[in-house]
Amino acid sequence: MPGKKDNLEMNEEENVAPEADEAAANEMTLSEDELKALCLEHICSTCDVMEQAKEDRLRALADSENFKKRVSRETDELKKFAAENILSDLLPILDNLDLALNHAKDLDACKDFVMGVDMTRKLFLETLSRHGLEAVGKPGEDFDPNFHEAMGMAQVAELADGSVAQVMQRGYVLKGRIIRPAKVMVNKLT
Repeated sequence: MPGKKDNLEMNEEENVAPEADEAAANEMTLSEDELKALCLEHICSTCDVMEQAKEDRLRALADSENFKKRVSRETDELKKFAAENILSDLLPILDNLDLALNHAKDLDACKDFVMGVDMTRKLFLETLSRHGLEAVGKPGEDFDPNFHEAMGMAQVAELADGSVAQVMQRGYVLKGRIIRPAKVMVNKLT
């Protein structure tokens, strides 16, 4: 029996030795981050490492929340002004409709034509306004350099000094953002 016992003990030692070698190899291959993680699992809550880990976790959560808010804000703004380029490309069409109405409104021969162009212009404006486009620049309103571009001066006694005397080209605003300023003549009484 002593031979069997020695063989059995040798087999157990052989089995134990590889496990011990494997554990030693694992300990040696742990990175610094892995060691910190193991340390965090086995230390008291008053340790500096634990406090640093909590601060890092809170900072990561705050960064994540800030990122979500920024992405949401950027997405909302992108949706809000997605049509800006298309609408600004359509403004010359509206300008041409206005010109056609101004040049033909006094001709009796073009009365039906003027009415058709006016109806088309109104429908076009309604469609653009549903997408948030608003016209700016009306005679009599105060001159605002944020919405108006001064082309020159005019004298109109009925209007206040510094107000819009004449609109050369209408301006447009999309949901509060200026797409094109109105080109105006500013009233100067003196």
